[in-house]
Amino acid sequence: MDSWQHAWTALVIIFVGGLIVGKLSEKPRIPDVAAYLVYGIIIGPAVLNLLSEPSQSNVNQFILNFGATLILFEGGRGVSLSVLRRVWVSISLLVTLGVFVSTFVVGLAVHLLLGTPWVFSLLVGAVIASTDPATLIPVFRRVYVLPILRQTVESESAFNDATGTVLTMTLLAATTGGSIHVGTAVVTFVSSAVLGLLIGIVLGLIALILISRKAWGLFHEYGSFVLLITAISSYQLASTLHASGFMAAFVAGIVAGNAQTFKWTLASHTTDNIMHFGNAMTLMMRMLIFVLLGTQVNFTVVHQYLWAGLLIVAVFMLIARPASVLSSVLFDRRAAWQGREVTFMCWVRETGVIPAALSGMLVAKGVKGADVISAITFMAILLTILIQASTTGVVAKWLGVLGPSQPQEEV
Repeated sequence: MDSWQHAWTALVIIFVGGLIVGKLSEKPRIPDVAAYLVYGIIIGPAVLNLLSEPSQSNVNQFILNFGATLILFEGGRGVSLSVLRRVWVSISLLVTLGVFVSTFVVGLAVHLLLGTPWVFSLLVGAVIASTDPATLIPVFRRVYVLPILRQTVESESAFNDATGTVLTMTLLAATTGGSIHVGTAVVTFVSSAVLGLLIGIVLGLIALILISRKAWGLFHEYGSFVLLITAISSYQLASTLHASGFMAAFVAGIVAGNAQTFKWTLASHTTDNIMHFGNAMTLMMRMLIFVLLGTQVNFTVVHQYLWAGLLIVAVFMLIARPASVLSSVLFDRRAAWQGREVTFMCWVRETGVIPAALSGMLVAKGVKGADVISAITFMAILLTILIQASTTGVVAKWLGVLGPSQPQEEV
């Protein structure tokens, strides 16, 4: 009974406090995820010690995966297929070449500043190479930028978790005494990505058939529940088949959000129900994810590697990200990116759920040097959210890439 009471108390603390700080963040237009992260630090062991949930616990891992899945699915519903057709080259390069470039630049900084072996240094870079949809999608709910920019960056954040995870696992094998098999890593990545893509398409289409008024429409009165099941099923089925669960959920969301493209339109009340339910669920998940992340910041370890970590994160933000963007989008002539749009992409690269999960996994496995990776990962999460996410609106306004007050489907 005590454990249940503790769980309910924790939820009350998270949701009541999250509701208050989320409201307080509206006027200065601070991204709510940044406010939740700070709130988590305050109520966590570092300050008030009201809430403590180890990053390696099953509860924490479930919340991270479940929450990120729902946020990704909802983000996918806001992506237009017409936009993806225009920028698919940029997205493809960002989630492959861009991840490798970021990993190398950060790995070089770690090697030079900490004197660690090359493979370990690259492992640090791989852990934090993935951008974070759980942060980016909520930020763009408050900061309306040009649709082509928003959807490119959101799609990148959804797709690059597969690359970052496979690269991390490959380097981990080498770090623990194995060898790097490039061919195996490439096959694993391609199979993971393609299978996740296919699962997302199939389950997304099935969902549309079930809720569309022009198809079977058996469950058009339960549209929000059908899509919730679709998001969870996409992730679980893909993970079971060793594919990218997050990619499957995001693609399923894209399909479900482009009903008109497939000529399976939804009734207006179905659309309204889905929208309200999706907004409520993703708000709850944002609170849970980022408040918990805040409570897990280990300031003792962070302090131990503070100055080297700050320099590494500075390289990560100011050199690795621009290098990964420039090496990817400049090859895409069809997208015809303007300088101000490329500059905006160079600044927007928040870190969060996937790197936190990978870092926690390395700690749980007892990998030598995992405390260093954990410290750098949390500094990357803290600084990218508190600095980059919080200034997204200012930078977008300065660069002139603000879009309409409501997201658009076409460009």
